[in-house]
Amino acid sequence: MVFAPDTELALRFVVNLINSAANGEEHLATVEDLDEFLGQEGFTGFRTRDAAELSSIHALRTELAALWTADEDTAVAGVNRLLREAQALPQLLKHDQWDWHLHATTHDAPLADRMGTEAAMALVDVIRSKEMDRMLVCAADDCDAAVLDLSRNRSKRYCDTGNCANRAHVAAYRARRASGE
Repeated sequence: MVFAPDTELALRFVVNLINSAANGEEHLATVEDLDEFLGQEGFTGFRTRDAAELSSIHALRTELAALWTADEDTAVAGVNRLLREAQALPQLLKHDQWDWHLHATTHDAPLADRMGTEAAMALVDVIRSKEMDRMLVCAADDCDAAVLDLSRNRSKRYCDTGNCANRAHVAAYRARRASGE
C-alpha cells in the first residue's frame, strides 16, 4: 500500500471523475448520470440535484484534471485554494461501512465542496509523499484519460477506461511480427 486506504479511494474517485470526460466523451451529462456516479463512488450527503450542482461538478472536474498534470507548486496552490474555498476543517469520522477516515467539510456542505475537499485531502498526501509521478495520463496516443499508478514497480501506463493497454500490446506484437522478430 502506497497511501492510506481513504487516500487511495479518494484518488481513484478523482481518476474516475476526470475520466468521466476523457477522450471527448461526456459521461456526466445529466443529474441522473451524476446520481449513478456518486452511487458508484459511495458519496453521500446533502444534494440539490439540479443543473447548478451538475455544473459545479463539471467545473471541479476541469480543475482536478488540470491539477492531475500540474507541477508541484501549481498543484499545491490548487489544493490550498480548494481547501480554503470549502473552509475545510479536517476531522476523523466513522460512518456507514467506513472505519476512521478524514472529512474536512460538513455533511450538508455543497457537493462540489465535499468532492473537491476529498480530492484535495488525497492530493495533500500525494504531494507530501513526493509521489506526484504516480499521477499520469494514459500512454496510448489516442487517449487522454487519467491514470493512477499504485503499482509497486511504478509500471502502470494505460488507463482503465477502455482497452488501451490491449490495443498497444497487440500493435507492438504485430509490429514485431511484421519486422520478423
